[in-house]
Amino acid sequence: MKNIFNHIDTVELLKRIDKLSPNSQPQWGKMNVAQMLAHCSSFQDIAMGNSFPPRSWLGIIVGRFAKKIMYNDKTLPHNLSTIPTILIADDREFDIEKEKLKQKIITFQNNGPEKCTTHPHPFFGKLTSEQWGIGIYKHLDHHFKQFQV
Repeated sequence: MKNIFNHIDTVELLKRIDKLSPNSQPQWGKMNVAQMLAHCSSFQDIAMGNSFPPRSWLGIIVGRFAKKIMYNDKTLPHNLSTIPTILIADDREFDIEKEKLKQKIITFQNNGPEKCTTHPHPFFGKLTSEQWGIGIYKHLDHHFKQFQV
């Protein structure tokens, strides 16, 4: 499985970000490309321990059982619900959001697994740094496919 802590996988993600443009259109979902970049950046903040959204009741009940949808080689289904605090609905500036996300990905990869948050994921609960690395890659891959890159 691909993992953001693998340098080659990170380079691939950064190249895919560079293929996006302000005119990139989603194949599904409601976010435009700048909102998607901001959403992914907000998710990076959670994994880096800079943001601590509360656990949802649904996550507390079924989150640990649902982990298997994240930690396999299958792509994520379209139109999954998201963590409410990282749902981006306001207008964002494409170039700013693109650079923010790139810098967060680079920082996260450079910091390595040992600096990954130990705070529980808002839905899945406690994750190992390897699970965070795989989950972040898979989340980014999902949204990049949404915008055909």
